[in-house]
Amino acid sequence: MGKDKLRKFAENLTFDCMVQPEFDEIFHRDHPLKGNWRRDFFRNDNPIVLELGCGKGEYTVALAEREPGRNFIGVDIKGARMWRGAKTATERGMHNVGFVRTRIEFISSFFAEGEIDELWITFPDPQLKTRRAKKRLTGPMFLELYARMLAPGAPINLKTDSKHLYRYTEAVIERFGLPCEVSNGDIYGSGFADEVLSVKTAYEQMFLDRGLPITYTRFSLGGRREFPFFDWEGDDVLEKDNEQERK
Repeated sequence: MGKDKLRKFAENLTFDCMVQPEFDEIFHRDHPLKGNWRRDFFRNDNPIVLELGCGKGEYTVALAEREPGRNFIGVDIKGARMWRGAKTATERGMHNVGFVRTRIEFISSFFAEGEIDELWITFPDPQLKTRRAKKRLTGPMFLELYARMLAPGAPINLKTDSKHLYRYTEAVIERFGLPCEVSNGDIYGSGFADEVLSVKTAYEQMFLDRGLPITYTRFSLGGRREFPFFDWEGDDVLEKDNEQERK
């Protein structure tokens, strides 16, 4: 492990906005902050917005600056990346920002029923291979996790460069009859991107530099709690395209 990573890991331990539980702390039990984020962490009653796969925390910090009346939490497993967001929030004296270092599969150990008022998923790994479909963050398995912690009607925002994940999410929404407010295949080309959607992560800027359109979907779970897994025919099309590329 490089010295820079070790330095960042050490500095992460000094940030009040960073929560880094040990694996054993959450694998068999809930984290002490579960259900208590407003009282014990933010010390206010403001709404909580969660960003999954926050990377360097650009979106978490930018949204928190724009909306001081709301609390924002970024989640990622890469501590060296989150260091940037935590350091920025600390240096700017921001008290409505938090970061949690954990795997997204474990988020139900951190947040109680109805504790989250809005969810952002920004440029996640699209998990293109069919055998990894269950790991897609807009797939049925994760929607069931979200249903346990989202307040009724809470919006889920997906921003991605992956046309495949965009189409897959559309299929999930249609399959389960979920309310969908926005489904835009090119937010910059169509002029749809507002001040919030124009916040750019490092990954997003890289994709834009390559000329890739950025898509945006905003939907909710409509009170649904169960999401049975299903096979999507679009995966078969992708597999065939990949086979042709390999030939």
